[in-house]
Amino acid sequence: MENWTNARYCDVANLILGAFLFVSPWIFGFGGTTAAQNANIAGIVIAVLAIAALAAFAVWEEWLNLIVGLWTLVSPWVLGFHAETTAMTISVIVGAAVAVLAAIELWMMSHSPPRLTAGR
Repeated sequence: MENWTNARYCDVANLILGAFLFVSPWIFGFGGTTAAQNANIAGIVIAVLAIAALAAFAVWEEWLNLIVGLWTLVSPWVLGFHAETTAMTISVIVGAAVAVLAAIELWMMSHSPPRLTAGR
């Protein structure tokens, strides 16, 4: 990707968001609930995908980040923890941010595809 530094910023932001989502049940006191389990799993997946994208960019990582971000965004209603306002707010904000960052990276990729080099 020609504009690799911007993509790297998005990946670092996703890493931070994933780590924040992972620790949010302990910080905000909603541990031991469905919301906490969802935050832990989604946070780990987001962080691992961000680390993988930082190590070696691949389009599939951004598509997975988009899917996980959208899942995190809608999970309060799907899993039924929308009444827990703190957990729901964190899930919606982090999910929307991850999905937007993934969409931005996909957009950058489509407008500036990586240059192929001939290997010898």
